Amino acid sequence: MIEQYPSELLEKAVQEFSKLPGVGRKTALRLVLHLLRQETDEVLQFTETIARMRQEVKRCSVCHNISDSEICPICSDPRRDESIICVVENIQDVMAVENTQQYQGVYHVLGGVISPMDGVGPADLEIDSLVERVKEGGVKEVILALSSTMEGDTTNFYIFRKLAPYTDVKLSIIARGISVGDELEYTDEVTLGRSILNRTPFEGH
Repeated sequence: MIEQYPSELLEKAVQEFSKLPGVGRKTALRLVLHLLRQETDEVLQFTETIARMRQEVKRCSVCHNISDSEICPICSDPRRDESIICVVENIQDVMAVENTQQYQGVYHVLGGVISPMDGVGPADLEIDSLVERVKEGGVKEVILALSSTMEGDTTNFYIFRKLAPYTDVKLSIIARGISVGDELEYTDEVTLGRSILNRTPFEGH
């Protein structure tokens, strides 16, 4: 059944909202109608905030986390231990680990995991820049905190091979308190915190 809209502008707005992940056309219509009920100034502030975010948000030049400045607050915080790097898949994982309040090192955001089925190879991820950070010296430990999926394990092993020449750097993996197939961002804070504290050496096999 084709939905009939009383306004072409309304229909276009619904089409745009329905492009968001997890938002169907009914939810999109509800959101658009909600905006129509708001004061014009509030809607303009909403759209301006979204536009500014897209235009001005940066990627940290060190760890590739999202930031308002060239270097993110975590990398620029003198209280963080720069000798320990926690490797994660995405921005949400940084937020998940930070919420545990159990980790005081720094991060490296890969931007995904190796997944040939999805056309994602090592060159599409921030793996070379991780190797460069280790190569520069001062790193004592790299913690692999990727999701315990086949793609995550493949990425772990690839990073293990790339960092193998740096024998003075400890390579560890978060404890498997996280079920196989689970994604980091959906793991509860207590379990994730314990998984980081109880990390084990990565054996590479």
